[in-house]
Amino acid sequence: MTTVSDTGGEPSEGTPRNTNTKNYIVGLGLLFVVVLLWTGSSFLTQDMYDDGYQKPFLITYTNTASFVFYLLPYITRRLWDDRRGLPKAASSAIAYQPLEQELGIDAEPAVELMASIDQVDSPLTVKETARLALEFCFLWFIANWTLNAALAYTSVASATILSGMSGMFTLAVGRIFRVEALTLVKIGAVLTAFAGVILVAISDGSSNDQPDTLGSSVIYKAATSLPVLGDFLALMSAVFYALYVVFLKVQIREESRIDMQLFFGFVGFFNIVLSWPVGVILHLVGIERFEIPHTHNAVVIILLNMVITLSSDYLYVVAMLKTTPLVVTIGLGLTIPVAVIGDSFLGKPATVQVLAGALLVVIAFGAVGVENAKPNEGSDLLSGDSVNDTRAQQSRIRLEHEDSLE
Repeated sequence: MTTVSDTGGEPSEGTPRNTNTKNYIVGLGLLFVVVLLWTGSSFLTQDMYDDGYQKPFLITYTNTASFVFYLLPYITRRLWDDRRGLPKAASSAIAYQPLEQELGIDAEPAVELMASIDQVDSPLTVKETARLALEFCFLWFIANWTLNAALAYTSVASATILSGMSGMFTLAVGRIFRVEALTLVKIGAVLTAFAGVILVAISDGSSNDQPDTLGSSVIYKAATSLPVLGDFLALMSAVFYALYVVFLKVQIREESRIDMQLFFGFVGFFNIVLSWPVGVILHLVGIERFEIPHTHNAVVIILLNMVITLSSDYLYVVAMLKTTPLVVTIGLGLTIPVAVIGDSFLGKPATVQVLAGALLVVIAFGAVGVENAKPNEGSDLLSGDSVNDTRAQQSRIRLEHEDSLE
């Protein structure tokens, strides 16, 4: 049977096991790099907040704007191709490398199905990539901004605990869209990771852990008088985080189907063009006044965070496509043990409670990683069968076929 090789963490039928294992290991390696970069960014942001420059929207906006630099290689390539007189179709063919295919010995009469799969797995055009980026940019921006803003209205402990629920939402949303199997191991891993986050958050909570002052308007004072607003923002961040990682997995599925640089370039462009009115509104109502960084330290940290975001988010999406949404979601919890190590170098030894929480996160990540690395996952608790990429492809083919008939 002719099959399309899968770059995800869950092998499709007939796909060489060693190919999927290699991609899965590469995805985990990229995820560890992302964890290191995001932990470093957290230390930098915390230092900037300590200096008194607390602008969550501006930081999110500038970080997202950095993605626009990914458009430069595409624009340069197009200008070079136009200069050489190379047709657009030929240029696209050169830039894109088709998915590997191999012919199995036990070929089956599934010509129509596999032809449909080949059609679905064709590379996204520039127009399709731009449309996908437009849909994604809002999910990404809301997920990041709401978490940054939550710290202004509630305690760090509350924000950390509620945002830590992203693993639960990712598993639930992933099960709905058939990209995650609901197994006992995954449920246990999610709950274990969440318990670890709670231990760390409670340990960090103190009398000094109060909301930071970002404004002095009547609207701001009314908002900060209700800590539930910050809790709601943190919970919203967890929901939108789960939505955007599953959204990308369902829409893209495989890294080789899309030009990732072009995709992130469009994300940066759309956020620059469409997000600035939100900043104007926040400035006018006094929630977040627009102010130029008043210290050299703040300027340097903003620039460094832009560079970190430019590389880390790119690697993060690639890691997700090579593994699964749940693996990268729980994997990001590894920032806790990495932060513990960083604090130890800064002369801030961790408490036993924090160490226990970090250990639980590591155990959870190991459990879900081993579960997804198996050739066949455990049976889904709801349907009794396994969820894999081949079934997801077939479901999408049927939906697209029904749409075309209409």
